[in-house]
Amino acid sequence: MALDIDFVRTQFPAFAEPSLQGRAFFESAAGSYTCRQVIDRLTRFYTQRKVQPYAAYDTSRLAGEEMDEARTRMAALLGVETDELSFGPSTTQNTYVLAQAVRKWMQPGEAIVVTDQDHEANSGPWRRLAEDGIEIREWRIDPETGHLDPAQLENLLDEKVRLVCFPHCSNVVGEINPVTEITAIAHAAGAFVCVDGVSYAPHGFPDVGGLGPDIYLFSSYKTYGPHQGCMVIRRALGEMLPNQAHYFNADVLYKRFTPAGPDHAQIAASAGMADYVDALCDHHGGPAEGAVARGGFVHDLMRDHEVALLQPLLDAVKDRNAVRLLGPDRADLRAPTVALSLGRPAQPVAAELATHGVMTDGGDFYAVRPLAGMGIDPAQGVLRLSFTHYTSKQEIDQLIEALDRVL
Repeated sequence: MALDIDFVRTQFPAFAEPSLQGRAFFESAAGSYTCRQVIDRLTRFYTQRKVQPYAAYDTSRLAGEEMDEARTRMAALLGVETDELSFGPSTTQNTYVLAQAVRKWMQPGEAIVVTDQDHEANSGPWRRLAEDGIEIREWRIDPETGHLDPAQLENLLDEKVRLVCFPHCSNVVGEINPVTEITAIAHAAGAFVCVDGVSYAPHGFPDVGGLGPDIYLFSSYKTYGPHQGCMVIRRALGEMLPNQAHYFNADVLYKRFTPAGPDHAQIAASAGMADYVDALCDHHGGPAEGAVARGGFVHDLMRDHEVALLQPLLDAVKDRNAVRLLGPDRADLRAPTVALSLGRPAQPVAAELATHGVMTDGGDFYAVRPLAGMGIDPAQGVLRLSFTHYTSKQEIDQLIEALDRVL
């Protein structure tokens, strides 16, 4: 079944906004448009529920119930237990808090594996633990393709490694890494796994329970929701790591790694992401029951649509003179996050594309290490063209035509 793109776009107020007409949005990897279900819930909370939640009076009770609904429904969608999902200010902040817990849990001489394919958020916090005598081992990308080879990971593992950190897909390379395979390799060596899903989750919420990692992180503002970070920590690891919150919250798993007070309205509004998945599932005749099954149905609808739109774009850029496409040139192997190295500063090119109605950007996108690992000057950066399932064929055509003129 094909994704009903007309129905999809009715779910996003941005596509009816007069100031955005004629402008094709190709910077979804930096932050997606927000679906109306999230906007409606956020508006309702701020107008009807903006009080301290969980008190006995009705307004407060309803506020708490909406927050609980968000955690319950999003955790079910991700295939994990309700208290294994935490909401925090951002994925970067969540990772830094986790790193502080790991700092107290690990001993000098033990090791963490990181990659040079990651956004800095899932690399820098872990690398800083070297200050405490923890060994940092780098799983390096192929300098030509940006590929992470699982066989190379096996060479880095031994009894000292406690944690392996890698991205579901890179925000500049775009290749989808085999999370289940890599997780199995790490677990067989006795290590836990932390996956940065920020660049993958916008293309369909994953069944984290089925994939198997111990930590899975993504940003709701890139998955059509409010600006916060979502963090799955499976119980076995979460109860093992030292509590980072108030001592009296230590026995509540979803509070252990969110020391700051949560943004109540944004947590409540996150239920709108589940509302949106349900709307797509029902409209397209998907399964009637089972959050994971319904989410998987919608995931596949999104991916099939994206792959069909992505391949013509890859074909249009892969053989251009003075343009280097990062990552695979096959759409089925990657997310629709397309980074181009131009051999010159990328931001002015993005600015020129804006004159043709294409909204995108150029820079290093906090992916300094992968760019340097592929021999690209981070100061020049890359032109990044990113989209998700709400993008139309007409917008892809508009982008390719603009690239023909600009490049």
